[in-house]
Amino acid sequence: MNQTRNFLLFAWLMLAVLIWQAWQQDHAPPPPVEPTTGSTSASPAGPAVPSPTAAAAATVAPGAAATAGVHAGPPLVLSNDVLSLRIDPQGANLVGAQLLGYAQTEQRGSPRVDLLSADPTHLFVAESGIVSASGHAPSHTAVYQAEGPAAPATLASGSNAVSRSFLWTDPSGLQVRKTYTLHRGSYVIDVREEIRNGSTAAWTGNDYRWLRRVPPVLKHSAGGSLTNPEAYAFVGAAWYSPEDKYETRALSKFEPALDKTVTGGWMAMVQHYFVAAWIPDPKQAMKLSIASNTAGGETYYSIIAQGPGMAIPAGGSSVQDSRLYVGPSLQDVLANTAPGLQLTVDYGWFTLFAGPIYWLLSKLHGLLGNWGWAIIVLVLLIRAAMYKLSDAQYRSMAKMKALQPRLDALKERYGDDKQQFQMAMLELYKKEKVNPAGGCLPMLIQIPIFLALYRVLLYSVELRHAPWVGWIHSLSDPDPYFVLPGLYLIAMFATQRLSPMAPGMDPTQRKMMQAMPLVFGVMFAFFPSGLVLYYCVSTGLGLWQQWWLMRKHGTLPTAAKKA
Repeated sequence: MNQTRNFLLFAWLMLAVLIWQAWQQDHAPPPPVEPTTGSTSASPAGPAVPSPTAAAAATVAPGAAATAGVHAGPPLVLSNDVLSLRIDPQGANLVGAQLLGYAQTEQRGSPRVDLLSADPTHLFVAESGIVSASGHAPSHTAVYQAEGPAAPATLASGSNAVSRSFLWTDPSGLQVRKTYTLHRGSYVIDVREEIRNGSTAAWTGNDYRWLRRVPPVLKHSAGGSLTNPEAYAFVGAAWYSPEDKYETRALSKFEPALDKTVTGGWMAMVQHYFVAAWIPDPKQAMKLSIASNTAGGETYYSIIAQGPGMAIPAGGSSVQDSRLYVGPSLQDVLANTAPGLQLTVDYGWFTLFAGPIYWLLSKLHGLLGNWGWAIIVLVLLIRAAMYKLSDAQYRSMAKMKALQPRLDALKERYGDDKQQFQMAMLELYKKEKVNPAGGCLPMLIQIPIFLALYRVLLYSVELRHAPWVGWIHSLSDPDPYFVLPGLYLIAMFATQRLSPMAPGMDPTQRKMMQAMPLVFGVMFAFFPSGLVLYYCVSTGLGLWQQWWLMRKHGTLPTAAKKA
């Protein structure tokens, strides 16, 4: 197989994978509109949480079902240096979370990313509540009273933490205080529920937590699904247990029902670049279920965790602690937050290759301080690692070229007897110790590297809006002036000139080869500039390496020798 055929096969394989991913998104089944409910039977120590479907239907939007005669008031603000939360007194739930270090676009003055939001078109909230067979308990719709001033609670200079508390009281004497605490530089929210039984009778109940959202609105991409990573990035529920590890349920396939008890795990809602995850006490069991319901033409998806039963004697109290991560999918931060949480950065089938590539890229970024230069050095390292294979490839090509006159003689001798010709050709290869497929290995190795790097560049939030130089302000967005795609086109056409097509090549194949650089050049105009930078540098370096090795092994075309 000559260099031209290698390139054609490699190019079509890459293009086929990209088109397949886009087709999967464009032809995915529509999200389910009928409620999908997991079992929510009661734990032995307490009453059952209401069915997830009923609970989901009860609160289509925050503030929809306040306690009769009680006004919840507007949401209150709690913020540190990286996160600004909006807490609704109705349920004391998180109905807003703004990531202060992440802009929606790379444009100057762009609004910050609102990961959690009560906006019906972008609804994504984190809620919690308590239920009891006696009816004396604050569900996620109960109205709490804010403790302290209504002014925003912000992290003071010199302080490491800031808190905000909400109190619910019942005429029976039951009292629940919910406290949110933020720490400096952290996306982790400590959530504490203090339950005091001031009644004259024992009290039993369960706490529950859930994450609820509508599908995210995709940003526009000129290239459609093929070049829009958000179109086929995973969006859905995820959970983790020490026994079964990481499991997911995409919004587009939010069934079958989930009925799972987990200890030492967590549950989350994942989207492109960002994640929200409830992390209970690692010693506490939680019963997981999922639900979806449709109201007002919108479908709402939930993942719910029911805690173990609580029994509090008269005059007694109980404390329930949990954590909530709301922030970017930073792999190192997630790994240090909870076991397996970094798995929410899902590279799919190519994790085996993408993991090491991300690790190497992050180390290079630590040394160079710029993701663009880290990508360029990665190209150099990969090319250096594959040099021996490339050298063997061109050595094999040189041997094949030397054998060509003898192959022509065999073809003339056996004429139309293709079977005899094939046998004689294989015998000649064996005698001369030539492997006709020797040129395929570097190409085959590059395929998983390409696909893994593609995933890393598209799904690692670390590269989101990361600048390189000059006109490249975001490696996760297309080149605004098409400079890199243009350089890639030039390098590809030069590579074709260095690898002239065989005189007897099929005309259709010849036309495909001639069109391939243009096809990829146009397609790369809509791809993230980080990916195009990698292939622009890799192709340019490969062009020089090809010229050097062909000269070394005496296989340079006549025109290239004169040049």
